[in-house]
Amino acid sequence: MSYCSAIETMTGDRKALHKAYHDNHYGFPIHDDNELFGRLIMEINQAGLSWETILKKEEAFRKAYHNFNIKKVAAYTEKDRERLLNDAGIIRNRLKVNAAIENAKTITGLQKEFGSFEKWLESHHPKTKEEWVKLFKKTFRFTGGEIVNEFLQSIGYLPGAHTEGCAIFKKIQKTKPLWMQKK
Repeated sequence: MSYCSAIETMTGDRKALHKAYHDNHYGFPIHDDNELFGRLIMEINQAGLSWETILKKEEAFRKAYHNFNIKKVAAYTEKDRERLLNDAGIIRNRLKVNAAIENAKTITGLQKEFGSFEKWLESHHPKTKEEWVKLFKKTFRFTGGEIVNEFLQSIGYLPGAHTEGCAIFKKIQKTKPLWMQKK
């Protein structure tokens, strides 16, 4: 079975960690708003760090952010903010913590207006990477070009998560709604 070259060149525990994400999550559509929010939190926190660091901390992020429950995070108080900034299991960056809380509040508004975060994303598809970046910068906090690109690739909205020769690329194509499939 052929995989993306980045996975094929890794070894040991590192390969196992990345391969699990590559084979089961990266590029697959996400239909649960809390999981979409969680992926956005993880991509924001990856800025300036390796994805491997974030993958290793995923469970700590889930615990710290109430399993990425948007409503709970949107209601976080200053006490919650301080708790997060003191949690050694996650990335303790004030801008990233503030972005998670403010983005949760933004998503609750999008849910009221569009029915879900996913439907808000669908309502803007397709867009070019540049159009997505502009939209995200206008809508969310701490969402620069690379964060937006990786977030949208990781949930199947932008191409590039896998090479076409990768077995997972073919698997993902079968799981995508017709409107998202590569023509």
